[in-house]
Amino acid sequence: MSSHGVPRASGPKPTGQGREKELQRIQEYRSLVATVNREIHQRQYTKELLGMTTRLLELNPEYYTIWNYRRLILRSFCQGAIPSTSDTKNDSTDHGTVQQYITDDLAFLLPLLRKFPKCYWIWNYRLWLLAEAARLLPSPVVYQLWQKELGLVGKMLTLDSRNFHGWGYRRQVVSALEELSVAMGSASASMTEHEFAYTTKMIESNLSNFSAWHRRSKLIPPLLSERNASHAERREFLDKELELVQRALWADPDSKDQSLWFYHQYLISNFKPNSPHLDAIIPDLADEDKLAYLQAQIEDLLEMLDGAETCKWIYQRLLEMSLMSKSLNDQWPVASSDLEMWVDKLLELDPLRKGRWQDLKKQILP
Repeated sequence: MSSHGVPRASGPKPTGQGREKELQRIQEYRSLVATVNREIHQRQYTKELLGMTTRLLELNPEYYTIWNYRRLILRSFCQGAIPSTSDTKNDSTDHGTVQQYITDDLAFLLPLLRKFPKCYWIWNYRLWLLAEAARLLPSPVVYQLWQKELGLVGKMLTLDSRNFHGWGYRRQVVSALEELSVAMGSASASMTEHEFAYTTKMIESNLSNFSAWHRRSKLIPPLLSERNASHAERREFLDKELELVQRALWADPDSKDQSLWFYHQYLISNFKPNSPHLDAIIPDLADEDKLAYLQAQIEDLLEMLDGAETCKWIYQRLLEMSLMSKSLNDQWPVASSDLEMWVDKLLELDPLRKGRWQDLKKQILP
């Protein structure tokens, strides 16, 4: 789980006896694949066949066809455990057998997830298992399964806090728990507060956690809505978020880390003229207040620039906020010489986007 940003290595090529052993393993693998294909074609859905798919997937979890075969086998087992006259949702004997099939398969996936944490097919199959549980088992049983998943993905993100597969899976787990809570008649189904606190915890342990910052930005609109936050409470919330990201930026102003700058961009997007009210932190923020916020942010970044002259993100953000300010009151917040200097620095520091910065220079300079 600690392989974030590390490319897969093929390793040294085997020679001599090592080469012979590898060829033997390849032959055994192909033979196993052929056997599985034959049994599936004959619809021989047995425990032995399930074991064969287990061995294949342990060797190669990217083989998505085998995952589909495993779905066929497990669904056959579950259907066989349910008498045709039975209502599985209400028959404790039936759903006990089905639950065992599903929990056993969930357990089978754990070592695979630890070894291959970024394999899409493992995550997809795990979601399919839980969807089958929702289809066949009573809601309280399914809710317990999803609760265990929340604990599992929490542990996995502790090991690799930036694994976007894990963050995506966590969103789906939370959504499922909320839907089940509503279906079961819970008065407090929303987990928005819980998840917002979780992003705070993960950010405090790793400021470069792009997934945590992104998740936080998506939670803010529903969070404030559920709180029925007043205008004053929204302003206080925005001030605290700006302070949070500014402290993080000041910790290493010359950092090339994009995650902090993206979150800062999300926050200042609230100061755009005619910004969409649906997702705005302060939907009714007056233009003069937007100008005041922008001026304060510009001054803070100008101070940060001292000693961080090679950080392109500062120049880019200064120009973005200057353009916002100009669109609000038709006046530049700084001298034209400053604007020109910032664009020239971007041309120097970010030559891959030379055309973009040249176009911007034509836009802002007479």
